This record gives sequence, C-alpha cells and structure tokens, in this order.
Amino acid sequence: MRSLQSRFILTSVIAVTICLGIAGAALLHIFAESYSSRVQKELTGHINRLAAVIRFAPGGAIEAPEGGLADNRSLLPYGGLYWQIDDPASSRELRSPSLFDYALPLPRDAHPVGVMHQYRLPGPEGRDVLVQERVLALNAPEGVRAVRIAVAVDAEEVDTARAAFALDILPYVAVLAALLVLMSIGQLWIGLRPLERIGRDLEAIRDRRANRLAGTYPREIQPLVDRLNRLLESQTEIMEKARGRASDLAHGLKTPLTVLTNNALTLRDKGEIEMADELDHLADAMLSHVEHELARARITPSPEQRSGDADVARIIRETIHMLQHTEAGERLIWRSDVPDDMTVPLDPHDFRELAGNLLENAAKWARAEVVVTATKTDDGFELKIEDDGPGAAPERLADLPRRGLRLDLIKPGSGLGLAIVSEIASVYGLKLTLDNREEGGFRARVASHDPASQ
Repeated sequence: MRSLQSRFILTSVIAVTICLGIAGAALLHIFAESYSSRVQKELTGHINRLAAVIRFAPGGAIEAPEGGLADNRSLLPYGGLYWQIDDPASSRELRSPSLFDYALPLPRDAHPVGVMHQYRLPGPEGRDVLVQERVLALNAPEGVRAVRIAVAVDAEEVDTARAAFALDILPYVAVLAALLVLMSIGQLWIGLRPLERIGRDLEAIRDRRANRLAGTYPREIQPLVDRLNRLLESQTEIMEKARGRASDLAHGLKTPLTVLTNNALTLRDKGEIEMADELDHLADAMLSHVEHELARARITPSPEQRSGDADVARIIRETIHMLQHTEAGERLIWRSDVPDDMTVPLDPHDFRELAGNLLENAAKWARAEVVVTATKTDDGFELKIEDDGPGAAPERLADLPRRGLRLDLIKPGSGLGLAIVSEIASVYGLKLTLDNREEGGFRARVASHDPASQ
C-alpha cells in the first residue's frame, strides 16, 4: 500500500477497532460483575431469610422452613430459584419445591462457619446454576449446631443479561467507531494540507510559474521546504555552470580552428593542395561539431528547468521581421496565422531557436512564399511552417535531422538547423515531422503528442 492516506486510514480503523473492542469487553465485564454482585446480594438475602425461619423439632430434627422463600420461582418445579439445607448432625437434607427430584451437587469439603462461598454447578434439566452457600451455627435443642444453607439461581439469567447488554451497546460502539474514523480522516485531511500545498508549489516550479517554494509552512515541514529550496537553487546553479563551461569550451576551440583554417590557406598558396584540402575538411568537421555543441549548451536540459513559457506570436513575429532584412527573406511573402494569446510550455530561448531554424530553412529554399501556422490542439499545440521551394528527395527526408547533413552544398549553412530542432523536440517530448507538400514545397511540423500513444 503506497498511499500515505490509505495507510493512515487503515491504521486508524485497526486502532479504533482494537481500542473499542477492548473498551466494549471492559464494559461487558463491568456489567457482568455488577449484575453478578446484585445476584449474589439477592442470594445472600435469601440465605438470611431461610436461616431466620429454620426450626428444630423437640427431638432435634431440623424441620422444613414454613413458607420457604416469598419468590414463586422457588415453588415451581425447575422454576429457576432453588434452596437446599444440609444438616450433617441428623444427615437430613431439605430442598425447595423447585428442585423437585434434583439435589445440588455441593462440594463435600469443610467450610468455616459464617464464610460465604460461590460456585457455578450443574443444575436441573442440564442448566448451570450460580450457587451461594454459607455454614451457619444455629441454636438446636441440644445446643449449637452447624447447618449448611445453599441458594441457587439459573446461570442463564446472568448469561442472557450479559448477551443482551452486548447487543444493546453494539450499535453505539459501531457509531462511535465510525465517528472516530471520520474524525481521524478529517485530522488526516487537515494534517496533509501542507504537503498538498508543497505538491502544488512544486507543480508551479515545474511549470516555471515559480522558482522556489514560497510562503510559510508548519514548523514540522519548514525544514523540508528549506532543503528543497536549497536543492532547487543548487541544481539551477550547477546546470548554469555546466552550460557555461560547455559554451566556454566550444568558444575556446573556435580560435585554434580559425588558425588551422588559415594554415590551410597558407599551404594552398604554397601549392600543397592535398594537405590544405585535408586540413580544411578537418577544420570544417571540428567547427561543425563545436557549433553543434554550442547550440546544445544553450538548450534547456529539461522542460522543468525552463525559465518560463514562450510567447508564440511575439517570437514568430520578431523572427520573421529579422529574416525579412536578409537577402533570402526580403524577396519572400510571409504569411502568419498565429493566435496573439498563444503560449507554449517551452523555454522562450529554445522556442526561438526551434522556430528560427525552421523559418531560416524555409527562407533559404522558398521561391516566393513562406506560411506559418500555429494552433492549439487537445494534446497542446502544433506549429507548421511551409514553403513553396523544391522540397526534398523522399528517400532523404528521414536523414534531414542528422547533424551536419546538407542536401545542397551550394546553399550556405552548416547543416545544423534541423538537427538542433530535432534535439529541442526530443527534450520537450515534441513530435517533429518533415515532409513534402502535395502542391510542391517543403513542410515542417512540430506538435505536442501523448506519450502513451507512441
């Protein structure tokens, strides 16, 4: 079970069940003890009443108490209330009418006079009885004589009362359990709200609407918030340093490559054509690699680390305006259909790099017109850039995003534009589609897509 809330609720249910079970058992025990105490007091009263009405015949024989007990249960066969008097001196045993043909199997051990004893013994008709007995010293004609008096009541009476009490309190215990669980859930909901707020703040950081966890948190959670903020700051600093070092390294390599190119020119002037060509080839390859790494260093490492969302209309408009002042772009007709309020979850620099390379590529090959379309879709957005140029050979379309690939060496360029676009699309999980238009020309599409559909 991975949910903290589910664990807490399950723990609460188990704890409440155990606690209320123990409490219910304790209440049941208290009730049973109280009821048993009442029964014992009742039996003690019966013993005292029997002792008060016992008589001895002139010869010393014990006589049955006149009237017995006032309770009718002692008069009916197996009525539920029983008494029995044992006179060891005369070996005579007197029993209540309710015992009928049954004798209580009292223990035959000796008892001190006046001490009360309680038992649970088999009774008439196979039912247990609760027995209370006492040995009393009574005045007989020949002197003081010890007489054993026992009074019993059906144990079923106590058992039934205990079961009825348990059934009576069960609904209340269930309601109390439900209330306690609901209170625990409410306590959990209130207690976890700061964690939900952390989740929302982290989501805002991921969406670049914030760069740290702000606000005041409970004292127990504040240390976690402080550590997360330090981690975010440290991560940002490390990434900036890494990108800076990659950029510095690439810039540092450009100077030696320039010297190498100049050396190739010197060799060419001296007639070392073959060696000069080889140096030019090496310099071009290394320069292409350096420029590619410079472009990669400028790309945001992940969507969560972008500086904000890109304003599509503004970036497209500024890029077209810049290209209109180039030799390739000033002769073209630029058509743009982009909503003014459209933003996309890409770093503004990355989107400018992506759109700029696609627009520059379109301007390079277009004959008369470039069309830019941006739309919002169910999955996010789609950017489409079309030109009316010659297009590309169908068999070469899949190779276009490769670094350094140039289909026409006459046209200026490094062959890195589409490769950079492909890398930016990969970072943000975008789908890059390159194809030829049916009416002629080339089309590049960049769109959000559902990763589950791949």
